[in-house]
Amino acid sequence: MSTARGTPTHPADRGFTLVEVLVALGIMATLAVMGWQGVDGIVRTRDASQARLDQTLRLGTVLAQWEQDLASLQETDAVPALSYDGKTLRLTRRTDDSLQLVAWSLTPTTSAAQADAGSNQWSRWAGPSVNSSVALQDSWLRSQLLQVNDPALLRTLDGVSQVQLYCYRGNAWSNCQSSGNVVAAAPPASGASGVPATARTVLPSGLRLVLTFAGGSGHDGTLTRDVAFGPQPQ
Repeated sequence: MSTARGTPTHPADRGFTLVEVLVALGIMATLAVMGWQGVDGIVRTRDASQARLDQTLRLGTVLAQWEQDLASLQETDAVPALSYDGKTLRLTRRTDDSLQLVAWSLTPTTSAAQADAGSNQWSRWAGPSVNSSVALQDSWLRSQLLQVNDPALLRTLDGVSQVQLYCYRGNAWSNCQSSGNVVAAAPPASGASGVPATARTVLPSGLRLVLTFAGGSGHDGTLTRDVAFGPQPQ
């Protein structure tokens, strides 16, 4: 009488059970999620760093233009070389062979979200280069009637809630709206109107800019920048 014998089963010959497959898939899924979170974190950090770098570069460019404008101040008998009314700074600057009127002003933002956060835009308006007193006075008048949709108005910096300017006179900083030393000037050019030119104010020795940034603007707190003009003729 013979006894039937089955073929012996070796461990290497049997497959994975369903439970083992599910466990392996779970481990791989967990590793994939962890890896994706790591990659996503790297991408987010890179994007945030790039955005902060772009904001810093833009701020540096704007301040460089601000200092260049102030370094090119030119006194004339047609319009003030430097005038601040509490909102807009107007200045007369030299160009290659002519004069140009520039206005820096705090203008409303075009973003509703930024407006709700008290954020505005610091803007720069530049008039055409001119070679006559009449044309320069026309630019002065135009700068007083600026509209937010003026094509010459460049929105240079977002997220600014306040701009303050101080002039250095008599060995002290004071509000630029306060009166300075006044000297006589020639009368306005024939045919010009609207810009008094019977007197001019002596330029201060320096100008201090204080920018206050709104929350979420990408910049922190306030920024102060001083520009020295040097001795001015009396």
